[in-house]
Amino acid sequence: MFPIIYSEEFLDHDTGLYHPEKPARLTAIVNALQTASFTEQITWQLPTPVTSKPSLISSIEKVHTKTYINRVKELAAAGGGYLDGDTPISPRSYDVALLAVSAWLDGIDIIINTSNPVFVLARPPGHHALNSTGMGFCLFANAAIAAFYALQQPGIKRVAILDWDVHHGNGTEAIVETHPEIAYCSLHQYPAYPGTGKGSDQGSYNNVLNLPVPPGSDISIYQPLWEKKVLPFLSNFQPDLLIVSAGYDANANDYLAGVDLQPEDFSLFTEYCLSITRKILFGLEGGYDLPSLAESVIATIKPCLI
Repeated sequence: MFPIIYSEEFLDHDTGLYHPEKPARLTAIVNALQTASFTEQITWQLPTPVTSKPSLISSIEKVHTKTYINRVKELAAAGGGYLDGDTPISPRSYDVALLAVSAWLDGIDIIINTSNPVFVLARPPGHHALNSTGMGFCLFANAAIAAFYALQQPGIKRVAILDWDVHHGNGTEAIVETHPEIAYCSLHQYPAYPGTGKGSDQGSYNNVLNLPVPPGSDISIYQPLWEKKVLPFLSNFQPDLLIVSAGYDANANDYLAGVDLQPEDFSLFTEYCLSITRKILFGLEGGYDLPSLAESVIATIKPCLI
């Protein structure tokens, strides 16, 4: 059985009628999974309620300042506002963002108990969130928080984060690059938002691998990068657990970038990851064309069922 962590509460982060990062992203994926050929192999799991996880805030504080956490909380309590022009806060956004972090941490727990993959179907996303502010649709740095949490668990000494979202995860990299027990690898369009992710950035311990690709790149560009760069980097690091920032805005039909992947390409990406370890946490990041987003999540999960 393949666990998916999901709650309808994730729909309550209200970004506004025309915002790309909208609740319909999750409902499109859920509807597709409920009619997928492997739907009977899915185990749907609710995230642990925030009130039942007293250590949740301390886990977030390992990554974000108390001042920033309180800013999100206060903005939501005041009825909402904006962290920047792209990143709205609605009345329930703080609670939903906490629940999203809880879901990512639950995913770590499941992997440690089962040694098998899990998909966290949550929002808001997180890989652009910096230590002291959110940006780029992101509130809390879910992947980074999950990595530090994993390192606190028995038997986990090294964690790798692989980010295949079309945008560079500037927040994740900035948070983890000074920690030798965490590796970060990103394949992303360049130039593109947020303007970071140069190939020359290697982290404080050679623990960062950025692989920028030009607009128009397709699987013929990505596949050699995986085989010659990504897999050697991850294999040499020997992670005890792999976290995937699973963004799907590198699809050709996605309107927020210019990379030309197809949904089925993400099956190959998953196969590559499984060649490193089965201890994989897939967590949703971007992806804004609803049909290709849903198809890509299905393609990601399929190889895990073999």
